[in-house]
Amino acid sequence: MRFATIGSNYITEWFLTAAAQCDGFTLQAVYSRSAEQAEANRVRWGAHTAYADLCALAADPLVDAVYLASPNHCHVAQSQQMLRAGKHVLCEKPIAPDEASLASLLATAREHGVLLLEAMRPAFLPAVEEIRALLPGLGTLRYAEFPYCQYSSRYDHVLAGGRENAFDPTLCNGALMDIGVYCVHWMLILLGEPSDVISRASFMPHAIDVTGTALCSYPGFVAQLCYSKVHASLRPCVLEGEKGSLHIRPFPLPTDATFTPRGGEAQVISLNTPALDMALEINAFMRMAAHPGDAAPYQQLSLQALRVMDRIRLDNGIDFQRRLHTV
Repeated sequence: MRFATIGSNYITEWFLTAAAQCDGFTLQAVYSRSAEQAEANRVRWGAHTAYADLCALAADPLVDAVYLASPNHCHVAQSQQMLRAGKHVLCEKPIAPDEASLASLLATAREHGVLLLEAMRPAFLPAVEEIRALLPGLGTLRYAEFPYCQYSSRYDHVLAGGRENAFDPTLCNGALMDIGVYCVHWMLILLGEPSDVISRASFMPHAIDVTGTALCSYPGFVAQLCYSKVHASLRPCVLEGEKGSLHIRPFPLPTDATFTPRGGEAQVISLNTPALDMALEINAFMRMAAHPGDAAPYQQLSLQALRVMDRIRLDNGIDFQRRLHTV
């Protein structure tokens, strides 16, 4: 499959490193807003063509699919443009700012007979099924926690008075969209959609949310989400039931799980998470492109995640149209 990339950051670099392991992948074109950067990327990554014009990229008949790793606020417009041009789209998380926007994109994809898929790495891990197989051993679930707290490499600059896109409320960024999205997806993957969500977030002046916690209701127990862009945590994902507990680490791309039966000895189980795990989503995307209907479970997962995130944003007044947070 002949791909184009949109985006010049480290995520695109990771993607192309993983894609080199995928049979049938060809880097046909690269796009950047400046012609100089586009040409530099073409040379650096070995693409055939460089574009600084999205319309020209969309019109290229040699491009079958687009990997979209641009800033969050660009995802919807760029995905719409590529889908309408008949290109399959693999879009980095978060695929859209809200559920309604994603529903519109999926309608466009169906209309044009192409595939739209969110690049949510955990959803494609073999470890998902390995963890699911361990859950019955916990008995009746009574608690779950999905923590992901990562100190942003851009935070020090913000503390020094600088401006960073990652902390700009108008660019669909923030702790929930950039970090919490993984917590939400893992919760949905393992537990399904909650019946209710209540949440609280903290903010920096003139910035979007920087930490957040959500309590998500399930029959008989509550799942807690914790996420941050301004401090780091090594806590594992935890699922606890009446018969035992399960610790999964590192989160959100786990390599092992520790099962401890009630009153028993801890057992460490290795999980199948390859170093170049992005190759799993690329291979899945290329398979699904031939049969876009096969992507429905993953698309539903993305819709559910945005539905949960919409409720969290509503709870906390996270408004991408407002430049300043005034609370």
